[in-house]
Amino acid sequence: MSPLALAGLVLCAVALLLVLVLYVRLHAFVALLLTSLLVALLGGIPLADIVGVIEDGMGNTLGYIATVIGLGAMVGEMLRQSGGAEEIAATLLRSFGDDRTPWALSLTGLLVAIPVFFDVALILFIPLVYTLTERTGKSLLYYAIPLLAGIAVAHSFIPPTPGPVAVAGLLDADLGWVIFFGILAGIPSILIGGVFFGHYIAGQIHLDVPDVMREEEDEIDVDVIPPSFGQALAVIGLPLGLILLGTLSEVVLTEGTTGRRVLELVGHPFTALMGAAVLAFYVLGVRGGMPMEKVQTVATKALEPVGLIILVTGAGGVLGNVLVETGVGDALAEAMAASNLPVVLLAFLIAVVVRVSQGSATVSMVTAAG
Repeated sequence: MSPLALAGLVLCAVALLLVLVLYVRLHAFVALLLTSLLVALLGGIPLADIVGVIEDGMGNTLGYIATVIGLGAMVGEMLRQSGGAEEIAATLLRSFGDDRTPWALSLTGLLVAIPVFFDVALILFIPLVYTLTERTGKSLLYYAIPLLAGIAVAHSFIPPTPGPVAVAGLLDADLGWVIFFGILAGIPSILIGGVFFGHYIAGQIHLDVPDVMREEEDEIDVDVIPPSFGQALAVIGLPLGLILLGTLSEVVLTEGTTGRRVLELVGHPFTALMGAAVLAFYVLGVRGGMPMEKVQTVATKALEPVGLIILVTGAGGVLGNVLVETGVGDALAEAMAASNLPVVLLAFLIAVVVRVSQGSATVSMVTAAG
């Protein structure tokens, strides 16, 4: 297909998805799969390959995401049910005040997402956003957007996250300068797109915590001693610290050495979040007076809304993989590269097009840099 036809295919896919979800009221999971199937048919993917492309998109996405979301959900629910998230929220509000809490969340997202992946940082801190929303009665967007802005800037601008490191390698750029200019460009992005826009849009659109994520305290009918701020923070900090160790090991230790292999294993998000879950079960549960039967109840309850999230995420991966297989990103990037636009503007537009068409910030950055 020509680049113009592929661009039209992307627009049609987005329009169809919006119509199915907003007007037909079809469930997002089914809408994403149906859109993926139609795009595959129209995009010229051979009929014999379509099912395989769909399976690959689902499997490749969920192979990593499912475990991370599941373990992160358990940690988050333990924080909520034990009162740990409430303690962190109260401390933030006391220390910064309600007006400055979005600034604190932006800074937290920025610092945390430098050593860890976007999804890990989001999963660990979204319970705090829910608690702040319920505590103050403000729109969910007031707290969520600043946090997401900080995480997104770190993920896209600041090494050692994969995208900036890959771009620096392709362009033979010094990582020190990449970090400097990443921070320089990232700070106004966080302020404008996170703190200020979050404050504005929260005044226009009021969103409450989704019903499926609301805490049902009556199910946990035991007297639990709430953890201190330090204990609650330790549960969040453990996986972050372990992942940071794994990242640093790639820089300071020789590849193939036992020490590096151990730290890479310990610092993998799977292992780090598993450790955080076990620590949460003990520190926030058993140590606070919650019987193991109730800890198991909380862990099980945490997984109830996760199934839906995982399936929708997997369906999104299917659509992304279908678009990749149709060659949308490469074709549009080549077409734009043939234009006479300035290099910086061209690279930006290519990154935007690829990001919108297939979803990955890292892939879009690498494509634009190449």
